[in-house]
Amino acid sequence: MKAINPTSGELIRTYEAHSEKGAEKIINSVDKAWQSWRSVPFRNRSALMLNMASLLRSERDRLALLITLEMGKVLRESKAEIEKCAWVCEYYAENAESFLQNEPISTEFKQSYISFQPLGTILAVMPWNFPFWQVFRFAAPTLMAGNTVVLKHASNVPGCALAIEELFREAGFPDNAFRSLLIDGKKVESLIAHPAIKAVTLTGSTPAGRSVASAAGRWLKKSVLELGGSDPYLILEDANLDEAARICAASRLLNAGQSCIAAKRFIVIESIFDEFSRRFTARMKEAVYGDPCHEETTLGPMARRELRDELHDQVIASVKQGAVILTGGMIPDQTGAFYSPTILSKVKPGMPAYQEELFGPVAALISARNEKQAVEIANDTSFGLGAAVFTRDVERGRWLAEEKLQAGSCFVNDMVKSDPRLPFGGINESGFGRELSVFGIREFVNIKTVAIR
Repeated sequence: MKAINPTSGELIRTYEAHSEKGAEKIINSVDKAWQSWRSVPFRNRSALMLNMASLLRSERDRLALLITLEMGKVLRESKAEIEKCAWVCEYYAENAESFLQNEPISTEFKQSYISFQPLGTILAVMPWNFPFWQVFRFAAPTLMAGNTVVLKHASNVPGCALAIEELFREAGFPDNAFRSLLIDGKKVESLIAHPAIKAVTLTGSTPAGRSVASAAGRWLKKSVLELGGSDPYLILEDANLDEAARICAASRLLNAGQSCIAAKRFIVIESIFDEFSRRFTARMKEAVYGDPCHEETTLGPMARRELRDELHDQVIASVKQGAVILTGGMIPDQTGAFYSPTILSKVKPGMPAYQEELFGPVAALISARNEKQAVEIANDTSFGLGAAVFTRDVERGRWLAEEKLQAGSCFVNDMVKSDPRLPFGGINESGFGRELSVFGIREFVNIKTVAIR
């Protein structure tokens, strides 16, 4: 496996992939480790998870640079990603035991209650766009629940995959409580079929989710899927346009737009459409793209050139169908997988910019006559991961977020984001199941009924 620097196009390092026999040996070792790890008291697991949080912070600069070199994230964002991983470790170290306490239920039995027991070894298939956070937001609750983990990470971040494995070892976890497999994505189905794998979680594209869900169903194994999104942001006529433009641009450009919950479609009431477009365009133009290690850079390259080229094809196809470029829409004449911050206006149904996920720094502006039509447009998607609404009337925004917008996470006057304290996940083609909060740790446990007469 090759790690390629998307900024320079240069080879960072070549890694030897695991053979099928090697992968099977690792899975068996992780399953064996589970037999003892499941019985480790919560206080001991918590101590190790707090060790991990401390280790992440002490190694932040080294780990952040690894992220930036392998997938192109701006260095300050990489550092923030490592800090967020430490936070999720602390959160579950402090709360896992209470989340998984026995719950008494009043029945005709002398005693009846719900017990939460670990399932075993869980397979995680993780993406490159947040190569540490995506792993830790799954691994922290899963390990705290008493399970063990096998990670199949994206093939372009092998250094990150192995670094995470080593971190768990350095933090004091058993050697085989967490292991990384360097294998081709085509072999994931055989991993799911392995008898020691009790469940699988995937964060990635909708097609990848369909493939994993199909395999998990075939082998009757629990799955959690966090897939793509085409997140709508509603800008209502009473919104604070300066704040809305700032937040919308930040959401669209974070991680070079390569985020499942990044704002993608901006649905603006027609009475303020021109003014919001002007302010939003100005904010998008402020982005400074270049070497993500440089302090002045705010927008790094995309993770791979082929992904950049696919995004450009979506832009060109939308323009051919009538979309208008307000800014950007071009591949910069420089080395690396860069793409200019882009805004498409006059976006209509049928265009790629309307129907598909734009996984890069491209925004689609859509005009709506009124609130009712804005909601209809927002929900006119096969996805359902995140959504946001901007309005000075907080109660109006709350009502729209709770009752009208069809997505797993709905925010008012802020960008959609993940938080260890809040459940995270989608509906429809954005997947199923939840990560984070109490709901996340309960995804991979046996919710067991115990009744005593």
